[in-house]
Amino acid sequence: MSDALAQATTMAARSIRINMRNVDALITAMMLPLMLMFCFVYFFGGAIDTGAAYVTYVVPGILILCASFGSATTAIGVVEDMKNGIIDRLRSLDIGGAAILAGHVAASTLRNLASTALVLVVALLIGFRPSASPAGWLAAGGILIAFLIAFSWLSAAIGLLARTPEAVSGFTFFMTFLPYPSSAFVPIDTMPSWLHTFAAHQPITPLIESLRGLLLSEPVGTAPWTALAWCGGILAVAVAASGTLFRARTA
Repeated sequence: MSDALAQATTMAARSIRINMRNVDALITAMMLPLMLMFCFVYFFGGAIDTGAAYVTYVVPGILILCASFGSATTAIGVVEDMKNGIIDRLRSLDIGGAAILAGHVAASTLRNLASTALVLVVALLIGFRPSASPAGWLAAGGILIAFLIAFSWLSAAIGLLARTPEAVSGFTFFMTFLPYPSSAFVPIDTMPSWLHTFAAHQPITPLIESLRGLLLSEPVGTAPWTALAWCGGILAVAVAASGTLFRARTA
């Protein structure tokens, strides 16, 4: 167990170093969520009535969108390793597939937490005013981290399934698209009935409702438990799929 943890830590450090060298991708990961937040707050916010300042409504959704976009980039790191033959070299050093993938996921989670923190700081500067208690902040942070880990593992599985970075972009589009048909940017009650049903029962909506309620000290009901159940289910499926796909690709 200690060897596996040490290997995963080493692989995470390797992935972080690679990310730091890829300055263009790092800047994009940091700036894109900010640009989207500015677009929604300043371009569309005046036309959308949510019953409160639009920046207050939209920021929890932007945080999830930021995390979704950042998690999807995990697939690119995995597919590059598979494509360049690095996996074979690492396996020759007796480093297991679980450690390699866990390293990518850990690095992705840390990178995305930094990006999310930047978005939150800028949101505070443009008028977002959370009223969460310390317990609310901890709960919101825990749910966000659970989402990051689950979607990063799902992205790792996609990286093993795809064969090229171009194919990865197609697969991960669906991950980054999910926040849009949800309560991230408009109340789902304003959507057509067929879309309302999907938006109410997909994994992103309870995540956003949980963050929004916890950060604004509003009632959350069962949304956090629903969100964690979705994260747990996605994580279990993604880890199992990653193991199967890794063995198939390296057999």
